Amino acid sequence: MPGSVYKIIEIVGTSAKSWEDAAKSALETTSKTLEDLRVAEVVKQDVVVENGKITAFRVRLNISFKYHGEK
Repeated sequence: MPGSVYKIIEIVGTSAKSWEDAAKSALETTSKTLEDLRVAEVVKQDVVVENGKITAFRVRLNISFKYHGEK
């Protein structure tokens, strides 16, 4: 698409169930405040461990969205 500009931000989603659920939650939350989300790239996955057990899954995402500029 000629003339299109996209901005990329980094977000982190968390879930007690899975990395997939963490990514989905992060995207659903982000889509409430940003328009024209285009691509989400998983940059990093990790877990929180407490007393030898996984208590949370975390996913770091780079999300691109169409930049509209000032109106």
